Amino acid sequence: MKFIWFSALWLLLFGVISNGLSANNSSRSDVVTLGAILSFDSPIGKVAKIAIEEAVKDVNVNSSVLKGTKLVVKMHDSNCSGFLGMVGAIQFMETDAVAIIGPESSVVAHTLSFVTNDLQVPLLSYAATDPTLSSLQFPYFVRTTQSDLYQMTAIADIVTHYGWKQVVVIYLDDDYGRNGMSALGDALAARRCEISYKVGITPRVSNRDDILDILVKVKNVESRIIVLHTYSTIGFMVFSLAKYLGMTGDGYVWIATDWLTSVADSIADFPPEQMDDLQGALVLRQHTADSERKRAFSKKWVKRTAGTLGLSSYGFYAYDTVWLVAHAIDAFFRQGGIVSFSKYSRLQEVEGSTLHLEAMSIFDGGPLLLKNILQSDFIGLSGTVKFNSDGSLIHPAYDVMNVVGSGFHRIGYWSKNSGLSTVPPEVLYTMPPNLSSSNQVLKPVVWPGDTVDTPRGWSFPENGNLLRIGVPNRASFREFVARVRGTDDFKGFCIDVFTAAETLLPYPFHYKFIPFGDGRKNPSYDEIVQKITTGELDGVVGDIAIVTNRTKEVDFTQPFATSGLVIVAPFKRLNTGAWAFLRPFSPQMWSVTAIFFIVVGVVVWILEHRINDEFRGPPKRQIITVVWFSLSTMFFAQRENTMSTLGRGVLIIWLFVVLIINSSYTASLTSILTVQQIYSPIKGIDSLKETDGPIGYQEGSFSEHYLSGEIGIAKSRLVSLGSPEEYATALQKGPRNGGVAAVVDERPYVELFLSSQCKFRIVGQEFTRSGWGFAFPRESPFAIDFSTAILQLSENGDLQRIHDKWLTKSSCSKDNTEIYSDQLHLKSFWGLFLICGVVCFVSLLIYFLRILQKYRRAARDEPDSEDQSTSHTKRLRTLLSIIDEKVDPYRRHKRRKLESLSNDNTENGIETNAKTPRRLQSSIF
Repeated sequence: MKFIWFSALWLLLFGVISNGLSANNSSRSDVVTLGAILSFDSPIGKVAKIAIEEAVKDVNVNSSVLKGTKLVVKMHDSNCSGFLGMVGAIQFMETDAVAIIGPESSVVAHTLSFVTNDLQVPLLSYAATDPTLSSLQFPYFVRTTQSDLYQMTAIADIVTHYGWKQVVVIYLDDDYGRNGMSALGDALAARRCEISYKVGITPRVSNRDDILDILVKVKNVESRIIVLHTYSTIGFMVFSLAKYLGMTGDGYVWIATDWLTSVADSIADFPPEQMDDLQGALVLRQHTADSERKRAFSKKWVKRTAGTLGLSSYGFYAYDTVWLVAHAIDAFFRQGGIVSFSKYSRLQEVEGSTLHLEAMSIFDGGPLLLKNILQSDFIGLSGTVKFNSDGSLIHPAYDVMNVVGSGFHRIGYWSKNSGLSTVPPEVLYTMPPNLSSSNQVLKPVVWPGDTVDTPRGWSFPENGNLLRIGVPNRASFREFVARVRGTDDFKGFCIDVFTAAETLLPYPFHYKFIPFGDGRKNPSYDEIVQKITTGELDGVVGDIAIVTNRTKEVDFTQPFATSGLVIVAPFKRLNTGAWAFLRPFSPQMWSVTAIFFIVVGVVVWILEHRINDEFRGPPKRQIITVVWFSLSTMFFAQRENTMSTLGRGVLIIWLFVVLIINSSYTASLTSILTVQQIYSPIKGIDSLKETDGPIGYQEGSFSEHYLSGEIGIAKSRLVSLGSPEEYATALQKGPRNGGVAAVVDERPYVELFLSSQCKFRIVGQEFTRSGWGFAFPRESPFAIDFSTAILQLSENGDLQRIHDKWLTKSSCSKDNTEIYSDQLHLKSFWGLFLICGVVCFVSLLIYFLRILQKYRRAARDEPDSEDQSTSHTKRLRTLLSIIDEKVDPYRRHKRRKLESLSNDNTENGIETNAKTPRRLQSSIF
């Protein structure tokens, strides 16, 4: 009986499973059609065509994928034409294709994406790398290769790695080229680099002469880093003509995108003459991970093509694309999907038209199939096939190749996870991201010209034009910059530094000096720097101060002279005299010190008066004691002893203050009596600002803007002076006679002025820090190269020799060139006085609180008086008596000792009581 029931249950279960399998199989189509739009004659199209055919064969013989459903791919030759590609797509829509593979052209992909979006047919491109082709605009577009967004990021990382700042881009003037170039510009900008020059080549129309004209323009720009982003036919022509023009030699850098490796990998025998044109170039290639399946497929490929066609990375992506669709269709059937199409209601047949638009239909299962495609995750020939949230393949990576000799040598890799590295990306993607600059590394490169030295990335343009270098035509201080009369030549300290640095440049520097100014007055340096930003000048040479507002507009070289604003003022020599001992302290310092001597004496007297006999007595005597005690602390010779804890605390703090004051006074007085002193009423920029006298500045200098804008001195107080002679005249007259109180100028000018004017000195410290440098346009490589040359001049001593040649001519003594304040002011000691004052206040507060406590106890013991006025008088007398009361400081100690001895005598049988005579009690103890 059990056996019968078991058999029935088994048959029932078997029937359910069979029905389910038959129902699942019934939803599967016998044949699924795919469309493929290729360019049969292009290098990528030739490889992709065979790769797709091989993939279809492998899918159909693999029973674990489509499980009986046959995959059919119908191919259409677009010939890289958007119109022909669209026609092919429409034809596929008439044959019920569930997906379209291709196209390889980004331009065609843009056109087809509009069609496939409306008809809900996934478009899977293995070669359209245009970064603007995104799933946001075209939901049914699936890129099964890497976007040029990553390729351009890799190029930007290479440019940054070698320290270049500007690049030239030659691109194909279509969607593919323009959008790729735009992505490169964004990637470079994020790394503080830029595209200095870009030129587009018109596809299909450009000939040899057109490209030759473009290269001549490129040759006349400074940058020597050239990025070539085109198709193969135009790309090889560019390299050939570049070699003809001498643009593939030493100093140039060529970076080609992956079009070059895709062609080179697909050509079995690369022409030697083309390889010669490419020597030293850097090339990118889409990285495909090494695996056993990849090597097996490569061997199969050689047999299939008989060695006549190579296998590029796009062949691996095309092969994986077929498998991607096969896996997605299998999942589509397993989820109950049915291949069905419905009419496109928005299409209406045009009357009299021969186009059968009504044959086009919408793929009903398109959304489900697209979902399965984007959720795919398997290992293909190219590596992991999996998409991220924005519809791009994960783990983008490129091989960085260097063309050397007869082949392409890999010098490293680029990955989104770690940038440039010599470690394979599949290893790096298993580690945490690391994009630090120290982690960026590539193997040595053989550059164009067969050199291993990294090119500097730019050169002087070969257009025959001389660089226009502006020079201020000064009217004063001509030792720095001076125009040679009757010529356009200049001489001076700054000119000698420039010419010496120019000889150290590793290339010829062709220039001509452009004078700025009439020579009768000093020109505005801000105006001459501004001419660089407007393009009127290519640089400025001279005594140009490096200040903030100028650095926002131009780039400066390394400073070749230190500078900064200083104050020049008249002075007088101070004799020691009979009252020299008063000069160490300012009057305010003397006053505060004297007051504190008296205050501390009074505080100590108050704290000691009740318990110390030395601070008691007649009023006259007490006044003398206070004064004597205060003054004697100056020499630590006070005779009176302090007995209270509060008094001793105050005295300790005060003696510390006195020690500091004495030491400072002694040091200052020693300096005054032993060193020749000079005096000026102006001590620095603060005291100059507080006065109301006129202030002189050099005509054309930035000091006017600094004094008015930064310091806040009224412009009405500023007087423009044009020469050292005017400096001396204005300073001698002084502010009361139509002159100035001081002159504010840069240190080099002041030092040259003081070398012949001995009546003036520098007052205070330098209150700005800057230097002189040569100015060039922003991002100009000249600024870097001249900075390097200036550092070399400094290191080998030439810079100092040039300085001594022009600026060492002093006829004045160098003793005490700068004036400093010789007095000690209260602001240097207010912290000490504050501490002492706080201690005195706290001690008095504690003292009076104690007095108040004693007064309250005494007031409670006194009987209340009926007369109010008598009561107040009595309380006041009580308070004064407590304050003036003599207290034995040892009384409390004696009382405690008496009580202790009394207890001991009681224990020994000796009794003491109140009747015991006081003398007897004293004798006992």
